[in-house]
Amino acid sequence: MAANEPKWFVVHTYSGYENKVMANIEKLVENRSIHELIPEVQVPMEEVTEIKDGEKRVVLRKKYPGYVFVKMTMNDETWFVVRNTRGVTGFVGPASKPVPLTDAEIDEMGVETKIITLNFQVGDNVRIKSGPLENFTGIVNEISMEKKMVTINVSMFGRETPVDLEFSQIEAVV
Repeated sequence: MAANEPKWFVVHTYSGYENKVMANIEKLVENRSIHELIPEVQVPMEEVTEIKDGEKRVVLRKKYPGYVFVKMTMNDETWFVVRNTRGVTGFVGPASKPVPLTDAEIDEMGVETKIITLNFQVGDNVRIKSGPLENFTGIVNEISMEKKMVTINVSMFGRETPVDLEFSQIEAVV
């Protein structure tokens, strides 16, 4: 990753001010023309099913109340702009140096959605590239995009055995 490439930082806000802070940061980015330094600001939301008065309703709820996620190239100007936005109480991390989220944290928190293209589908023959069953082959039984996992049937000791693996652990047999 390039040193000047924008990274995700977490900003702490007053509770209930997340959307206002997001709008204020976006307005400041627009006014100062620093889109390349702060390309994205978001308040991650999730759909939750609530039952109220005997009725089921799907509502959007903040995943992380009190926090706003800012994708930015950290420098004195961007730090100042974000830190001095009304409603911001500070960056998450040590006071002197905000810490960017790792790729694993970004995936786990669902901040960024990456488009995954697979070169196999249910019913295809695949080879296991890594792990204890390396070089075994099997047939794809199920694909879970949410978990980024695939279940394949591998023939072991004369029996078909289902095995759960990550997408990166298998490849299509050509």
